[in-house]
Amino acid sequence: MDDRLIVALDVPNAIAGLELAGKLGDSVSFYKIGLGMLTGGGLALANELKEEHGKRIFLDMKLYDIGATVEAAVRGLAQFDLDFLTVHGDPHVVRAAKEGAAGSNTRILGVTILTSLNRADLDAGLILPGDIHEITVERAARAFDAGADGIICSPREAAAIRALPNAGLIVTPGVRPAGADLGDQKRVETPASAIAAGVDHIVVGRPIWKAPNPRAAAEAILAEMASPQAVHPNG
Repeated sequence: MDDRLIVALDVPNAIAGLELAGKLGDSVSFYKIGLGMLTGGGLALANELKEEHGKRIFLDMKLYDIGATVEAAVRGLAQFDLDFLTVHGDPHVVRAAKEGAAGSNTRILGVTILTSLNRADLDAGLILPGDIHEITVERAARAFDAGADGIICSPREAAAIRALPNAGLIVTPGVRPAGADLGDQKRVETPASAIAAGVDHIVVGRPIWKAPNPRAAAEAILAEMASPQAVHPNG
């Protein structure tokens, strides 16, 4: 199984998540469970997929709060033996999250700029003026300096982030097979181009779980990731 593909279980509840995982079978080894699933049994689903099915788990919570609160939250979540956990990439948040994850195998990923946002969205939120690409790369560098094991970014920023001297893991949503509906994503690339840019893991949701045959859709993405057009191996 190629763990570079992480399937986002953006479905209503744990029952639907288990059903989808069953359809995907041994073609997928890594799953993302996000905030929308939290009240639908997300933590129970994470535990079942990991303990009973041997899957890797990425809990996408995008935590943001004062340091003490983030540290406490991460310490509690790390008890679930998660593989990846997201926090916002602000240095004080990353440092607190790393303290909370100490002694566990949970890797902390810092969110740079959400892939659903563009410059107009940043302006509306009073975010620093400037090129979104440059801001994303700088946020990644600061997150790594603060101790992040990896970052979340658009595949369009991946090559520049990979070139940073302190770069760690790069995980990208905003990946769509050619011809797929972009949904709410605004800065997207194909699976092959994302891997070629230096990405370690891609996150794909709707193009898989909305497909008539989710397993076939996942296998097509995996095949593209292993094609000659995707030249960057998983580190």
